[in-house]
Amino acid sequence: MARTLSNMLPLGTVAPNFSLLDTVSDDIKSLDEVKGIKGTVIMFICNHCPFVKHVNEQIAYLAMEYKAKGIGFVAISSNDVLNYPQDAPHLMKENAAQEKYTFPYLYDATQDVAKAYDAACTPDFYLFDAELKLVYRGQLDDSRPGNGLPVNGADLREAMDCLLVGKSISQEQKPSIGCNIKWSN
Repeated sequence: MARTLSNMLPLGTVAPNFSLLDTVSDDIKSLDEVKGIKGTVIMFICNHCPFVKHVNEQIAYLAMEYKAKGIGFVAISSNDVLNYPQDAPHLMKENAAQEKYTFPYLYDATQDVAKAYDAACTPDFYLFDAELKLVYRGQLDDSRPGNGLPVNGADLREAMDCLLVGKSISQEQKPSIGCNIKWSN
């Protein structure tokens, strides 16, 4: 299992805009439509990655919990579906239902959005404040497949909690580790 680390986009970066197909609703969704009032979590994930499968239950839970507090959630898959057909949009829709996603699961066919966010792996997490400025990027928590640590969302949860109460978020942030994004040739 390859282990690719996040590129760690600079804090303060303004979220690049996008308009992508939501495989759940079959509608085009823009950043403005999915952002939260108090903040926005943008996740780069896919269907087949064991690192994503390892955290799916927790990201679904966090989205339900924090959407009620004003944090918007959106997931984006940017993988090349010609070489990785298990990540195709119709299967993304099935995966979203199976994993009980309550957030849009967008398909980045051109991979331009992944490049704009400097995304490198799945899962890769970004938290933006109400002004869409990056305040956290990196790992969900310290758990990885096979390391025996609980999947609790501790790092992202702490960042969201700090954001919600106006407390500064630690700048010591650990990169996520996962499968590399499957780039087209």
